[in-house]
Amino acid sequence: MSEHDPQATGDRDRDQEGRARNARPRDGLGRPLPYGTEGVERQPEGVVRTPRQTLDEAQALLDAGKPFHAHEVFEDAWKSGPESEQPLWRGLAQLAVGLTHAARGNRKGGARLLRRGTLGLGDPPYGIDGPGLTAWAEELAGRVERLETPVDAAREAPVLRPRPGTKGRTAD
Repeated sequence: MSEHDPQATGDRDRDQEGRARNARPRDGLGRPLPYGTEGVERQPEGVVRTPRQTLDEAQALLDAGKPFHAHEVFEDAWKSGPESEQPLWRGLAQLAVGLTHAARGNRKGGARLLRRGTLGLGDPPYGIDGPGLTAWAEELAGRVERLETPVDAAREAPVLRPRPGTKGRTAD
C-alpha cells in the first residue's frame, strides 16, 4: 500500500473542516480506482453557479460521457439554489445518476433513477426541455431494463436545452 492510502494508516480521508471525504481517484463514471492510479479530475464541490453556467457545464460533462460528474454540478445547484428550484436540480441530478448506473451496468438502479428524475422536472425554467428529457428518460429506462450490457454514457447523453438551429431535444 502507498503512503497516500488512508487504509494503510487507519486514517480516513477528511476535508479541511474534518468531514469524511473519499480522496480515491475515480474513473469517468465515478467508480473508485486504487490509490495511486490516475483518475478523472473530480468536479469541485460547493461551487455556486448561475443556472446557465450549471446547465452549460453539466451538458459538456454529459456530452463527454461523464454523467457522474454532471450530477455533482446539479447537486451544487440543488444545495445552493432557491428552495423552490430544489426539485428541478434534484431531478436533473437523478437523471445524471440514472445514466451513470446504466453505463455501469446497473440496469435496475439506472432505470429507477431515470424515472424518478422526471418527477422533479415539472415545467422547468431556463429553457430546459422538460418534455424532451422525460421522453428520453422513459425510453432509455425501458431499454436499459431489456439490455444485457451497459449503455455508452456519451452516446446516450440527454440534451438539456434545445441547441441552436434544432427543433426539440436532439442535436442533429
